[in-house]
Amino acid sequence: MTPRPENARRRVRRPRSFLALGVLALLLPFGASQAKVVVQEGVVSWYGAQFHDRPTASGELFDATALTMAHPTLPFGTQVRVTNLRNGRSVVVRVNDRGPFVGSRIADLSQAAAAEIGMVRRGVAAARLEVLPEGSSRG
Repeated sequence: MTPRPENARRRVRRPRSFLALGVLALLLPFGASQAKVVVQEGVVSWYGAQFHDRPTASGELFDATALTMAHPTLPFGTQVRVTNLRNGRSVVVRVNDRGPFVGSRIADLSQAAAAEIGMVRRGVAAARLEVLPEGSSRG
């Protein structure tokens, strides 16, 4: 093995999800409305009937039939397009809770949102989250 010069830098490859998280972390202090496009990819899951009518972190009651999502950092009320990377189906949801609290998942969808993108049976899915500009239409 040849010695490396002291000033040589090692190239460290990080998964793309770390890049998305970095962009998200840089833009969040300025508010979601200031972000042009924020994208995050990773595993999402869903939660439903067992939490129906229980308070969310935002204070509203959870409705398993509404198109909502729990995210660890996005501001409440943020509109997000969630796309199932396996089948290409997408849904626009509103952040109203905090989570998920399991492993490396990036979001928890309501049961209705999970059904829209075809992931209820599997329980989890690889997905892309795109923060939508404030005032954008659903769909």
